[in-house]
Amino acid sequence: MTNKMNVFKGSDNYVVTDELMNAVNVSIALEKPLLIKGEPGTGKTMLAQAIADSLGMDLIIWSIKSTTKAQDGLYVYDTVQRLYDSQFGEGDVKDIAKYIKLGKLGEAFTSEKQVVLLIDEIDKADLEFPNDLLWELDKMEFYINETKETIRTKHRPIVIITSNAEKELPDAFLRRCIFHYIEFPTAEKMEEIIRVHYGDIDKKLIENALDAFYKIRDMKDLQKKPSTSELLDWIQALMISGVSIENLYDELPFLGVLLKKNQDVDVLHDIKEKGYSLRNW
Repeated sequence: MTNKMNVFKGSDNYVVTDELMNAVNVSIALEKPLLIKGEPGTGKTMLAQAIADSLGMDLIIWSIKSTTKAQDGLYVYDTVQRLYDSQFGEGDVKDIAKYIKLGKLGEAFTSEKQVVLLIDEIDKADLEFPNDLLWELDKMEFYINETKETIRTKHRPIVIITSNAEKELPDAFLRRCIFHYIEFPTAEKMEEIIRVHYGDIDKKLIENALDAFYKIRDMKDLQKKPSTSELLDWIQALMISGVSIENLYDELPFLGVLLKKNQDVDVLHDIKEKGYSLRNW
């Protein structure tokens, strides 16, 4: 079980629900990876930083790409550098260990203190990627063939894995994780998030901006709904520009901050040109 030092209670810069806080702490207590899903902009990646800040730990980020292999996170044997050294007489090429470069998982395992390890957007990799990590995440060790050495974790890292649900993850992998889906924030929770970022912002601006934001998100024709991060950017733009709060519904300024698809911007422009207002929706 966790000790008092390893209980996540949220952070000053991250608004967390009780359900999410409990999921984090169950994951820590059971020493299992926490798999976080949710639509883009719901704070999946920021959660790992909040946990690290709250517990006073370093954060190691392994950002997954379509070309990422599980081996990349363990270690890489730099054969090119060894060949170069053998040709130009730089050092002792018989010492293979110095050509072994640890990946992010290897760094987390060998850290002198416990860290938070974020495996970000795991579903970007191929379907075999999660299965290839089963042993390492379960046993917290891996074997280096070139040096005949087993690397075992010194301090089991707190593992956070994010997914945008672009692909189904293997059942064997899911069984080894604690799962939590971050729901898109309600208006009340979103106001909390806004105030964390902007402090004593004008209440009327928050009310009108949130009302317009959720009405836009409810439109069926949108290809990409605006996210939390885009709302925060939009509010900042409104604050900086000094746009009249009362005219917000009719003018809908800075749509390019809120919407990122030409077709979505056109939908809102059509509404304005037809003389309609979000105020009455």
